[in-house]
Amino acid sequence: MLKIGCHLSSSKGWEAMGRDALKIGANTFQFFTRNPRGSKAKALNLDDVAKLRELMEEHGFAKIVAHAPYTLNACSQDERIREFARETMEDDLKRMESLPGNYYNFHPGSHVQQGSERGIIQIADLLNEILQSDQKTIVLLETMAGKGTEVGRSFEELQAILERVKCKEKMGVCMDVCHVHDAGYDVVNHLDEVLEEFDRIVGLERLKVIHLNDSKNPLGSHKDRHEKIGEGFLGLEAMVRIVRHPVLKDLPFILETPNQLDGYEREIHLLREASC
Repeated sequence: MLKIGCHLSSSKGWEAMGRDALKIGANTFQFFTRNPRGSKAKALNLDDVAKLRELMEEHGFAKIVAHAPYTLNACSQDERIREFARETMEDDLKRMESLPGNYYNFHPGSHVQQGSERGIIQIADLLNEILQSDQKTIVLLETMAGKGTEVGRSFEELQAILERVKCKEKMGVCMDVCHVHDAGYDVVNHLDEVLEEFDRIVGLERLKVIHLNDSKNPLGSHKDRHEKIGEGFLGLEAMVRIVRHPVLKDLPFILETPNQLDGYEREIHLLREASC
């Protein structure tokens, strides 16, 4: 069965996210660990977390994805901003141990004119400070569209980070379809070749999650603007090829399209039907 879900709000609690997922036909989901603009997280309600774990087991959920706040920048010029990223990610990973065996995804950051090589070193250094050999959560680097001074605009940049991380077994990659399209990887016409390139540079065993988003912008635009499935420059046919692809079809697919729950429900139904 296709493992597909969307980004859900955690404001009502963790069990409520699982029930919202079930209502729209999802069997996985993504959520922010805290306010996406960055703030202190509320104390965990362990009873609520336990209820979500029971719900996921009962309904055969795939692995779910926690997403770090957008404001984190592990390779900022400002040491205080890097320290905030380190403290937040360290705290998030401790919290995720209450829901073991899932994923924690983050945007690598922007080097802000320091140069990508310096940014890569800073990101890897931060990961080496916070990763623990006994943690149950896999941390995912997200592929980026390449706007501004973003790190992670190419498979080579992601691999350069991974090479420097000591606990490599705790690392993976989340491929955002909109982002790689906007970065210049032609997943519409050359999906096989893109995956072969990823395998050669990073390794397909590192690919853990797909963010399934159409794009408001043409190939190589470096703009990162998500669109509803089938309404952007990638189109429905390309999305169907992605969810059907033998290398990808068993991975969790997370929708981050500009939708409310009813829109996500329609997209999930559409993609389930098309993947059969």
